[in-house]
Amino acid sequence: MQEKKKALMKLDDSFTVGEVDDRLFGSFIEHLGRAIYGGIYEPDHPQTDERGFRRDVIDLVKELQVPIIRYPGGNFVSGYDWEDGVGPREERPQKLDLAWRSVEPNSFGTNEFLDWLKEVDSSPMMAVNLGTRGIDAARNFVEYCNHEGGSYWSNMRKEHGYEQPHDIKTWCLGNEMDGPWQTGHKPAEDYGKLALQAGKAMKQVDPSIELVVCGSSNRQMPTFPEWEKTVLDHTYEFVDYISLHQYLGNQEDDLTNYLAQTEGVNDFIETVIAVCDYIKAKKDSSKEIHLSFDEWNVWFHSHEADQNQEPWQIAPPILEDVYTFEDALVVGLFLITLLKHADRVKIACLAQLVNVIAPIMTENGGACWKQTIYYPFAHASRYGRGTVLQTEINAPDYETEDYGSVSLVDGVAVREEQGITIFAVNRDQEDDLNFECRINNVSQIEVQEHLVLEHEDIKARNTKEKPDNVTPHNKGNAKVKEGKITAELPSLSWNVIRLTTD
Repeated sequence: MQEKKKALMKLDDSFTVGEVDDRLFGSFIEHLGRAIYGGIYEPDHPQTDERGFRRDVIDLVKELQVPIIRYPGGNFVSGYDWEDGVGPREERPQKLDLAWRSVEPNSFGTNEFLDWLKEVDSSPMMAVNLGTRGIDAARNFVEYCNHEGGSYWSNMRKEHGYEQPHDIKTWCLGNEMDGPWQTGHKPAEDYGKLALQAGKAMKQVDPSIELVVCGSSNRQMPTFPEWEKTVLDHTYEFVDYISLHQYLGNQEDDLTNYLAQTEGVNDFIETVIAVCDYIKAKKDSSKEIHLSFDEWNVWFHSHEADQNQEPWQIAPPILEDVYTFEDALVVGLFLITLLKHADRVKIACLAQLVNVIAPIMTENGGACWKQTIYYPFAHASRYGRGTVLQTEINAPDYETEDYGSVSLVDGVAVREEQGITIFAVNRDQEDDLNFECRINNVSQIEVQEHLVLEHEDIKARNTKEKPDNVTPHNKGNAKVKEGKITAELPSLSWNVIRLTTD
């Protein structure tokens, strides 16, 4: 009888990577498709409150415990006039959104978004338009949102019913400005100069804000990483974060390669860190730039359907990926990769939150439900806050077309106040693995829970008709034996092992 494959995780409570910023479990809402209209905002829905917010969606978002949400884009922001989304609804203009070839009614804007954030216990990450607009619009937007009063824009906010400042702390200097698809796309040199001047003006209005400058739209961009080098050369001393965006997908239906795509994400992060540190050394600066991975997810299912949509609709059903169980595993692997870099990746936004490449789906006028990817994100958000421990895993490798030899098991451990949580994915498509974890400098270990997300059908989905088709269970068999944690990791599974320690 063939011996079962084994994976060994080694931890030491004294050796850490860094503290997890709660904002690592952020998300994103854009004026795109049904993310807002029919998603979080639907005045005619039977479960809508007096402001038009869907209460059923609010409940699911609150379960995710999302600490920060990016808004209003995305590609949308590069053609957006923020003034169109404030003030009396009846006076707001209806406009063409060139990014998604849709019609934007502007029924929902900045103040509605900030009101909604209070309902879901989250905070804003606001983006300014550096595509078709620039310094003036950006500084005025900060004044409208954050200045106490006594000026044109802050007084306007008060006239709109908001006496107190919104006090928005995190601001994005545009979106994906390296992308030729972006309205107002600019070369790195031009964008770097504009971002510097806009950021300086914004901080003159409110010196307490943090700024996120645009990095590359994905690792495959032909200008990566030269873009980062040029932009940071201009902005290093005035910004706090540089952004990364990356979407993964299984277009070739090659599961072996798909489950290894986060190896590329790891390389992406480490390259951007290297560029940041190069500019730090070049400028002889004492400042350290952190990373904001403010767009990430799986996105490929909806591409063909989106090509058949008629343009110039209000809230068309676009980018509505229906996720499979294998997508949930990849999202889990992405979360593990982000946690491994918690010392430098301080903000991350799952894109997006509702309907548009999202963990939550809704039916206009009807139900809402959790997609497969909801569960690993919810687990990481609930149990992944604390201090990431340095993690060494010894496990068998498997061969991939694009990433060479890749470990069958990827995982990370996070020290929380009451214990340690281990997140692990078994990439093996056939075999369960015997998992063992040894933790130095920790005693009195007990297994509190072993959550497992698994399914016999790798293409299984959650739908309105079968919303609980793919759900986690807590029947994992992790236990403590002779001071070591042992468990069986089922083939193709996401595992959360929660330990209490002394």
